[in-house]
Amino acid sequence: MNSLLEVTDLHVHYPLRGGLLGGHKGEVRAVDGITFQVPRGSTVGLVGESGSGKTTTGRAITRLAPVTSGSIKYGGVELTKLGEREFFPFRKRIQMIFQDPFNSLNPRLTIFQILSEPLEIHFPKQTRAEREKRVAELLALVGLEPAHRQRYPHEFSGGQRQRIGIARALAVEPEFIVCDEPVSALDVSVQAQIVNLLMDLQHQLGLTYLFIAHDLAVVEHVSDEVLVMTGGKIVEVASADEIYAHPRHEYTRKLIEAVPTL
Repeated sequence: MNSLLEVTDLHVHYPLRGGLLGGHKGEVRAVDGITFQVPRGSTVGLVGESGSGKTTTGRAITRLAPVTSGSIKYGGVELTKLGEREFFPFRKRIQMIFQDPFNSLNPRLTIFQILSEPLEIHFPKQTRAEREKRVAELLALVGLEPAHRQRYPHEFSGGQRQRIGIARALAVEPEFIVCDEPVSALDVSVQAQIVNLLMDLQHQLGLTYLFIAHDLAVVEHVSDEVLVMTGGKIVEVASADEIYAHPRHEYTRKLIEAVPTL
């Protein structure tokens, strides 16, 4: 299967400083030499506890965290070697849905302004009428009323805000989306709605996902392949079915044991 994203021996290290003069005391190896691929049109799940390095991996791919060493290839293009101007076209193709819909939306902007902002940056020739039409399409696509576009984020529930975050990611018509814990900040009753929306959008728009979560049950439900990460390293790779039926690594078994049963 054609790989859209190829990550090879990726390292993201942060210096540790301390003492009165703030001298170098070592480093935190947030991501410590991981390799994986994401086939076009698939969902690859990246699961691990807080501090495992999974979110840093997503941020490195989207250029929100500095890469210490290693390779990130997107469509065969080495992203780590690109300057900001050269990388700019890839910001349309690669988007991110953030964990907390309460903090990821600017409270001072209306929903129309939030969704218009990426359109103005990436499609500067669009008219106001064209942006109005696109914003209405995006809101309908994620199950919200286009008539509510002049409201502010605080006027929506948590699940609705996450739908707005998804609409913002979709605004520039990406191919690949990093979903960084997109349901962990939501009530359990809302989580399934957002997961189902993401799966529907994937089929409808032909999207490719890297789905990051700490909940193995959610990852197993949405993913074609699952990567288990701890201590900055990937310790197990398996299909979604195999990861539950035949977990090989002790850490994977602990994650499975932590999944609540009804």
